[in-house]
Amino acid sequence: MPEEVIVIDDGSTDGTAEHVMKNWPEVRVIRQDNRGISAARNAGIQKASGHWIALLDSDDRWYPEKLDRQCQALQAQPGHRFCHTDEHWIRNGRRVNPGKRHAKPNGDAFAASLPLCAISPSSALIERTLLLELGGFDERLPACEDYALWLAITAREPVLLVDEPLLEKHGGHPDQLSRRFPAMDGFRLDALAWLIEGNRLTQDQALQAFATYRDKYRVYRQGAVRRDRHQEVATRDAQQERLAQRLSMPEDARKNLSPCPETID
Repeated sequence: MPEEVIVIDDGSTDGTAEHVMKNWPEVRVIRQDNRGISAARNAGIQKASGHWIALLDSDDRWYPEKLDRQCQALQAQPGHRFCHTDEHWIRNGRRVNPGKRHAKPNGDAFAASLPLCAISPSSALIERTLLLELGGFDERLPACEDYALWLAITAREPVLLVDEPLLEKHGGHPDQLSRRFPAMDGFRLDALAWLIEGNRLTQDQALQAFATYRDKYRVYRQGAVRRDRHQEVATRDAQQERLAQRLSMPEDARKNLSPCPETID
């Protein structure tokens, strides 16, 4: 069992806080105006007193042995500051199998974390000081904040995988973030750009991150052009050029970055 349980009520209106306080008085409830998922998680991290932080999103469910398995793994392989597990996926109430690209990484996980969010927040057990060193979740991002933080962590720390499903990850419900923000790769582009510009990467890692940015933007730009989002395309083109210059890419190589033949009027 965890030493403390903290529930962040991020401006809910459904009586969640009152229900928790009435039925589980030992749980610490922190209420705040609605500021988004990053601010909610950061509030819990700041108020926590333990050495380790285990996240649990409101739509997921741990299995009873999850934390014990992770603590055992960390004791067997000391020195790790980040541990995660495999999971079962539940979509619209039914069990589904994730694809191969969702395989969970172990050890050096930076490259595996670039194409997509390879680690589920509800599976993570993280040393609190590591989260504080990196500033927690980026509150500028309304979504993909986990993708951004995992990249910052895996750029400097190996991860320890407990290779067994120890939670249920639920999806398919109407209030899921991926439904509220269909163009999720826009947030991933910002996360990659800020990571490269933040001087937290080795040169090799920065080049890997930029290659991912370029590939994601190629697809994202096509969609933006089709939808006549000309100002956004111009801003993203400038962002990509700025990143290329930062990485000292030759001018000839930079000229080939814009992947779409369409012009912006």
